[in-house]
Amino acid sequence: MRLFTAVTLGSTIESRTLATLERLRALAPHARWVKAEGVHLTLVFLGDVDEARLPSLREALEPVGPRHSPFVLSVGGGGSFGSPSHPRVLWADVRGATEALKALQADTAAALQPLGFEPEHREYTAHLTLARSKDPRGDPALARCSQTLAESDLGEGRVDRLVLFESRGGHYHSRLEVPLTRAE
Repeated sequence: MRLFTAVTLGSTIESRTLATLERLRALAPHARWVKAEGVHLTLVFLGDVDEARLPSLREALEPVGPRHSPFVLSVGGGGSFGSPSHPRVLWADVRGATEALKALQADTAAALQPLGFEPEHREYTAHLTLARSKDPRGDPALARCSQTLAESDLGEGRVDRLVLFESRGGHYHSRLEVPLTRAE
């Protein structure tokens, strides 16, 4: 199973993101765009994991939820990664309770580390990936999308759970949901 942990952003951000993607898709028809179910913020990517390890993942992740309160994030604006003229990734900016998001990401990474999932060494930066270039050298059309995205407002959403997703055939399936239950 190809697994990752993430948070979802709620129906308002999902629907506004999809409407924005429809407009942007016409500007960069050769890019790989996220699907409706793809609107999430990845916390820790686990990669290929044997299904027999699901119980130990559950045991590691379930204690994380009670240590965190639900929080609100907003999404808008954005930019690109890669060369300014040939970006490889188009993303929307995540704002709001980003410190709460970073704390949840760090706690999730720490909970998974004893199971052999080493955290990435760079600092976690929250962003919502919208599209990727099919060409490894980048896609100049994504630069135009980045300019259009700059003034966007994709709304606000409440994060109230940590999700372990399985990526299968281009679709995401929830394997575990851990509610964030700490009283504020």
